[in-house]
Amino acid sequence: MEEKILLCVTGGIAAYKAIDLASQLTKSSFAVKIALTKNAQKFVSALNFAAITNQSVHTELFEDSDPIPHIHLADWADLTVVAPATANIIAKAAQGIGDELVSTILLSQPKPVLYVPAMNVHIYEHPATQNNLKILKDRKNYILEPETGLLACGYEGKGKYPPNEEVIYAIRCYLKYPADLTGKKVLVTAGATAEPIDPMRMITNKSSGKMGLSIARAFALRGAEVTLIYGLISESIPYYIQKSIFAPTAILMYDAVMEQSKDYDIIVQCAAVSDYKPVKASTQKLRKSSNFNLELVATPDILEHLGKIKPKKQKLIGFAAESEHILENAREKLQKKNLDLICANNLESAGRDETTLNLIRASATKNAKPVQLTGNKFDVALQLVEYIVNL
Repeated sequence: MEEKILLCVTGGIAAYKAIDLASQLTKSSFAVKIALTKNAQKFVSALNFAAITNQSVHTELFEDSDPIPHIHLADWADLTVVAPATANIIAKAAQGIGDELVSTILLSQPKPVLYVPAMNVHIYEHPATQNNLKILKDRKNYILEPETGLLACGYEGKGKYPPNEEVIYAIRCYLKYPADLTGKKVLVTAGATAEPIDPMRMITNKSSGKMGLSIARAFALRGAEVTLIYGLISESIPYYIQKSIFAPTAILMYDAVMEQSKDYDIIVQCAAVSDYKPVKASTQKLRKSSNFNLELVATPDILEHLGKIKPKKQKLIGFAAESEHILENAREKLQKKNLDLICANNLESAGRDETTLNLIRASATKNAKPVQLTGNKFDVALQLVEYIVNL
């Protein structure tokens, strides 16, 4: 069944990006209807959206075909998205003003709305705008904060429209889950570590970091304060992750995790950390020879150490990527490292967009069937976060 998105577009320079958003949503099998303010129509046209979505586009509060479109559109939508959201529409929504189609839709919508603010940095930082955003958030609406960067007006600061990929991640999250983790502190590790052999060569693995990034993204969108400690990753870090630390080797990741670990409610150790490293890395590039012996030494076991020192109320989650005897090896790791939950997966999913996780909790009996999550890594991450919250 198609999920229904009502995209409300308001009159900012970023309105043209809503065309791409509508296109991406439609290609992802969402049903997308559009509502445009009069000022939005100065930047984009109804025809743009009609051609892309093959759905209705609405511009007037009173239409000949439907005398109360604001009610019917609000009822139709599984999620209403305002992107871009100007300071003007945010103020109207916060103060309950319905003087044209979009503002009246927002007044008619009993379900939470996703706002994607985009505006000049001074307008965004103005106390009135911040107060209005707080009012909307207090009413359980969702706010995807803008990026910091160079703005269309020439200023640099917070107010930039975010990448549409992040808007879609937010939509996928809020269609199913609330932003209810405010006040929770979460530490996530992601990616592969790389142990240098010489200035050019290294020992590493196939981890792309996609699963760890998806988990960090899912926690952050649900309102948690997230710290990400990462090694080599194939994708960009979501701009709204509060704190990120680059730790490309096992030792650096160990030090970063140990320094950060005490004050977190939840730790998810998803990084693929090297088990071994060269005894001594060469400072110069090694010359090629017919035979080459490399002496290795074990790296610190981050997860095992966390299991020994974790506070009573902290939840510790680990991953077990295996090629055989997946569940047996995962259960052994769960007990040995004093985890609350372990996520067992096949090594074949490394670097891919799809995955299957087998969740085994510490309280489960030996023969208990694990909970299995399968699908796109972000959708699996959303389900995993919900499972962790309910531990």
